[in-house]
Amino acid sequence: MADITQQLNTFLVGGAVRDSLLNRAVVDNDYVVVGSSVEAMRQLGFIQVGKDFPVFLHPKSKQEYALARTEKKSGQGYTGFNCNASPNVTLEEDLLRRDLTINAMAMDENGKIVDPYNGQIDLKNRVLRHVSMAFIEDPLRVLRVARFAARYHEYGFTIAPETLALMTQLSKSGELLSLSGERVWQEMQRSLADANPEVFFQVLYQCQALKSLWPDLHNLWGIPNPAKWHPEICSGLHTMMVLKQAVLLSTKTTIRFASVCHDLGKSLTEDKTLPSHPGHETAGLPLIEELCARLRVPTTYKTLALKVCQFHLHTHKVFELKASTILKLYDQLDAWRKPEEFYDFLLCCQADFTGRLGFEKREYPQKDFLYHAFEKLVLITAKPFVEQGLKGLEIKAAIAEQRLAVLKQFKLEYMQQNQVVLLKVAELTALIQ
Repeated sequence: MADITQQLNTFLVGGAVRDSLLNRAVVDNDYVVVGSSVEAMRQLGFIQVGKDFPVFLHPKSKQEYALARTEKKSGQGYTGFNCNASPNVTLEEDLLRRDLTINAMAMDENGKIVDPYNGQIDLKNRVLRHVSMAFIEDPLRVLRVARFAARYHEYGFTIAPETLALMTQLSKSGELLSLSGERVWQEMQRSLADANPEVFFQVLYQCQALKSLWPDLHNLWGIPNPAKWHPEICSGLHTMMVLKQAVLLSTKTTIRFASVCHDLGKSLTEDKTLPSHPGHETAGLPLIEELCARLRVPTTYKTLALKVCQFHLHTHKVFELKASTILKLYDQLDAWRKPEEFYDFLLCCQADFTGRLGFEKREYPQKDFLYHAFEKLVLITAKPFVEQGLKGLEIKAAIAEQRLAVLKQFKLEYMQQNQVVLLKVAELTALIQ
């Protein structure tokens, strides 16, 4: 039986065409249908999924097919559009409404490229350029371009100056405030999964979008740190360097998000204390809470971010802490119940330490010490104390006592075996912020 798409004038569009020309793996195939109607698509068996836009799923392949359409701004935000999907809408008109020239190309069933807005030239020159002035009608495009800049950074893509100017215009207009928190988070989360998420935030800062979307992060740029421990000086630059280190350490977006959040409290530091930031760990906690509530950030992200913000300095200075304080740290981090999250926390701390100019290759024995100590401590369970006849709080106290004894001995042996390394660590963490 012939495929129903043979009865339609269909073109592969957008990301699939772009990525195939870049010899990059194509994730999704999206198609546009020219010269058809909603009723005709339904009669062929396509399943309509879009309320506002005529988007359909193929009944068998479940691939997405959309009628060629034009859009006209009718209100504020990214949803305020009137859609025209009549059979008279041409392919060129449909491509004109798209955000970037590299996304405004189509391919017919024979592999011929339809490129009315010079997307191939911009693809070759590695330029992200808007298709038309309609770009400024959709504030979401600021985030999308920032995400594309991050995703294709490894290919050498840059944003055209005139496009960046429009993004700045949109950012200053207040239109970004019309975006839902969930939509902003969706774009941010997708960027965090890419190889260069720091570019996403740098672009948003450059076009002044961060001032609206995440003012606490925006404000970190220009806030100084002690030059001896932060040769990069700027707290915003440091945060981006930490994010880059987190990318090298893990693919987990929870870790990357926490890395971005760890120093938010420095945005509140009083001028009279600069370049030191006393209490920035606790100052940052309500800022993270507010952000996560506003963007509807999942709890797993928020929990790790709060822990990293509050306790990263404890980890840096762990060799200066009493064994009882270290044991309390394990409790505060809920390491006994959530060992995987505890290890993620340690990776974030490592990213913070190495995310400084000239520190990228420095050793970070604090992570190894805390992890290997934990491996020994977690073996201490309630069973032998129950067998001794202890009950309730007696068992809890006995476990804590034994853990403390084991930790003291482990720390003593570790420091004796790693004296040279720890002397260097002491020098580096003496005034670390």
